[in-house]
This record gives sequence, structure tokens and C-alpha cells, in this order.
Amino acid sequence: MFKVSVEQGEIEQLPLGVFPGEIKVIDKPGLDFERAVLYLRRQKVLGFDTESRPTFSPGEHGHGVALLQLSGPQKAFLFRVQLLGMRRALRNILSNGSIIKVGAASADDVRGLQRLHSFKPEGFIDLQKIAWEWGIRDKSVKKLAANILGCRISKAQQLSNWETPVLSPSQCKYAATDAWVCREMYLKLLECEKHPLSPEEMMPPQEREAHEQALARKEANIAAEKARAHTSKRKKSRHKKKKQSNDKANTEEGQG
Repeated sequence: MFKVSVEQGEIEQLPLGVFPGEIKVIDKPGLDFERAVLYLRRQKVLGFDTESRPTFSPGEHGHGVALLQLSGPQKAFLFRVQLLGMRRALRNILSNGSIIKVGAASADDVRGLQRLHSFKPEGFIDLQKIAWEWGIRDKSVKKLAANILGCRISKAQQLSNWETPVLSPSQCKYAATDAWVCREMYLKLLECEKHPLSPEEMMPPQEREAHEQALARKEANIAAEKARAHTSKRKKSRHKKKKQSNDKANTEEGQG
């Protein structure tokens, strides 16, 4: 069984998890692109993610998805879609229901890609939406990886410039790992028995605490109401007995 949630302190003690295979950056059509598509089409399960250049000012507008990451077990491909475009071969993979694409918050990533070119997404699985079936409340990739795989995923490059002319080795490693680790987590879950969370366990800690307090207040109110009803019933019973006693005394006095 997995933990319902892991703490940051626990994560820091875990070994670093890094994609161990070959990473290829694709920024134009050609032989490398065709080879990448051929490899990806042969896979039954792919890790999936996207990256966008972050914005730091309130009035600053982003340029949309800059990178699409698709990973198999030994190879990860980083498609620079702002340069390459959402070519038909890529859209076909994302629309192929026979190829499972596993990510976290996948719907947001798909919407970002659809802004570049429309396609019908098929075969997507969102770890954030299924982890609860295995007793996990965590949502972030970092916590999920710690919980499911027992490894620590670095997020140092998350807010880097994904539109830079040349991606750094650190960026490539980060991007490949984020896609690959989603695939590995999904496969690990499939090997394990499900222990679904209850509706209460699925709540974040603060909400769950508030919910438990509300239930406690409700139970206390019910108990108090029962106590008042019992007290009222006893008073009525005493009053009735007293009245009956008085009536009997009055009757006897009248007969005397």
C-alpha cells in the first residue's frame, strides 16, 4: 500500500530520480523527426508532458506551449512545437486511443497544444485523477513520484526559459524526466492492488479537519437535543404522575 500523502522532509531523503535513456530534441521536420515518430508509434504507453515559458509580471502574456515531451522506456523526445508546429504525425499520436499517454494535469497540457492546432485527444490518462484509487491523495508529480516510485524529482528547471534558442542539458534532463516518470508511475500502479480513498480521505488536510469538526458539532448537537428531549419527557412524566396523585387525593377528599 502507498501512503495517503508524503511530507517534504521525507522527499528530501529519497534518491534523485532521472530519466536514464536517450534524449533527443526535435525542432524541425526531417529524418530525426521521422525516426522519433516511428519509435513513439510502436509504444503502448508513453509518458506525456509540456513546458511553457513562465510569466512573472501581471501584465505579461505567455506565448503558449513551447515544448512537447513524449517518452518511452529508453528514449524521450522533446518537440519544440513553437518552432516545429503541431505536425500531423504528432497529432495522430495524440489522437490514437491505442497509445496510452500518461501525464499529470493532462487536460491543461492538451488544451495548450490544441491552441497551436486542433486535434481530438484520445488515450490520455491523468495521474491526478486516478491516484486516489490506490489510496493516494497527493497531486504534484514530485509527491506522486516520491510516494509511488520512492524517488525525488528535481524541479529546479521548471521556471526556466523554454523558448531559449538552445535548451541546456539540465533543461533536457528535467523535461525528459517529467514525462518518463509519469509513465513509470502508471506502470507501477498497475502492478499494485487498489485501496481507494474514502470521500473524507480525499479532502485536503484543512478541509478534512473542518469537515471532521463540523461532524463533531453535528453529533454534539444531536446528543444535546436527545438529552433535552429526554429531560423534557421526564418532566412531563413527573408532572403527569403529580397531577394523577393530586386528582386521586382530591377524589378521596371529596368522597370523605
